[in-house]
Amino acid sequence: MRIVCISDTHSKHEEIDHVPDGDLLIHAGDSLALGSLFDLEDLDDWLGGLPHRHKILIAGNHDTCCEDRAEKAQKLVTNAIYLEDSGVEIEGFKFWGSPWTPRFFDWAFNANRGPQLFEKWQRIPLDTDVLITHGPPKGILDTVITSDGREQVGCNDLFSRLSELKSLKAHIFGHIHGGYGTEVHGSDRKIRFVNASICTEQYEASNHPIVFDI
Repeated sequence: MRIVCISDTHSKHEEIDHVPDGDLLIHAGDSLALGSLFDLEDLDDWLGGLPHRHKILIAGNHDTCCEDRAEKAQKLVTNAIYLEDSGVEIEGFKFWGSPWTPRFFDWAFNANRGPQLFEKWQRIPLDTDVLITHGPPKGILDTVITSDGREQVGCNDLFSRLSELKSLKAHIFGHIHGGYGTEVHGSDRKIRFVNASICTEQYEASNHPIVFDI
């Protein structure tokens, strides 16, 4: 299966230079700029014009309508499978999607580090093949530049949960624009990690979709 990954398009999806074809397109959240239902409908129209046989969408912290007006928002998504602490099996592979990120100001789908996020990650089925979260695990493609230097801001509890997912082949996320890229970790059991942020830290939609096969 060829998987095409994007994230953090912030309503600039039309500015993506080229979306490669594949069996499955995954959008790992922050698809919207202002979090409005109008923007979500525009995104869904765009998704409908892409050739991929399967498409998965999760929300991110900017996608406020998906939390505040959840029922209406989910009805607007007609051209992708919307996952929110839920899963789907496609061509024999099991996918799980979750929008939660560590609390930062008052964004959507925020939860406190510790017990709140731990509980969210415990919902991930142990037989998950591909995990989609909006935010990264601690220490993997999660570095931001602050006034104090470089800081890894991913979630510790998410990182810990990954070691329990014995079938995991790939983990796709975004959220940290400066962490864009892909890495493979593990020796006996290799896992591909993808930070698919399309927008840079300056919110320019100049990063390319990331493609891999499982």
